[in-house]
Amino acid sequence: MSQKRFDAGVYASRLHAAAAAAADAGLAGLVITPGYDLRYLIGSRAETFERLTALVIPVSGEPTVVVPRLELASLRESAAVELALPVRDWVDGQDPYDLVLAALGGEPVATAVTDAMPALHLLPLTAKLGVLPVLATDVLRTLRMIKDPAEVDALRKAGAAIDRVHARVPEFLVPGRTEADVAADIGKAIVAEGHSAAAFIIVGSGPHGADPHHEVSDRELQDGDVVVVDIGGPYEPGYNSDSTRTYSLGEPSTEVAQQYSVLQRAQQAAVQAVRPGVTAEQVDAAARDVLAEAGLAEYFVHRTGHGIGLSVHEEPYIVAGNDLPLQPGMAFSVEPGIYFPGKWGARIEDIVIVTADGADPVNQRPHELMVVPLP
Repeated sequence: MSQKRFDAGVYASRLHAAAAAAADAGLAGLVITPGYDLRYLIGSRAETFERLTALVIPVSGEPTVVVPRLELASLRESAAVELALPVRDWVDGQDPYDLVLAALGGEPVATAVTDAMPALHLLPLTAKLGVLPVLATDVLRTLRMIKDPAEVDALRKAGAAIDRVHARVPEFLVPGRTEADVAADIGKAIVAEGHSAAAFIIVGSGPHGADPHHEVSDRELQDGDVVVVDIGGPYEPGYNSDSTRTYSLGEPSTEVAQQYSVLQRAQQAAVQAVRPGVTAEQVDAAARDVLAEAGLAEYFVHRTGHGIGLSVHEEPYIVAGNDLPLQPGMAFSVEPGIYFPGKWGARIEDIVIVTADGADPVNQRPHELMVVPLP
């Protein structure tokens, strides 16, 4: 099998930006173990094991990969080859944390580490550094939040793919079928439309729709149900889709239709509020204010959105108290919902990209309550 090719220029730029961000934070470097940060910085999908694999990025000097010799093959599936990064491989019996320290200059230094670094690596690394590391999120936040054109293109393709799945959902929503039955069909459709896997599938029918994080159950769909369908997953090269639409099995009641129309206006208001300079909490407030005016504020029980990219949930978070100004290239969900315990719920979710003058949704499916005709 031929080696996958990586754009060395993209990853070299990211490594340089990461080192500069670490310097700005007053740190000597970064230690990045397998996870989304490593994938972002060198394209590696290596996994974490009891043996340490780490990308060490000093603020001065070359980045170095510390890797067990038996895992060397994994580097061929990353940009480390194109970048010709120095590699310090090690075998059982050696201390890999000595290699990390050496790559940072050989003296105890202030360092940031990947947020998901396992304790089995964090504790011995801390002992070797002599200084408690800080979290790399604070250093890499801006890099990961601002998507480059290739990342935006990947998110658009993922959004179009999940739209195609939502277009098929009505054929799966048949009274008498269980939520689990419907989810199985959706999972197959997600893969058929180009995703590598389904990261999550929520099919919340009737009263289950009032639980924002309900997944699926053996409840059978019934005439008149309102059904929340929230789905997504990674689309090569690994950027995620995430979109929610709400369906009605048969014509909804007047009350449901009226309350859903308020939710639709709230979601539209939040999308329209997105533009550079507006804060994340102002976008959240735009949705919340519409619902509050209609007396529905207490039924909106979660944040308005979350960032998305290589991870389904990442910064920026669109929530009260987050005064982060939006910038072009940020990508996040806009997904207000209303939930009536024991009765029904609804949510509308699009992924949007912040542009120079507003928001550009990657999802294009209709936002209306989708009525599924009864057999």
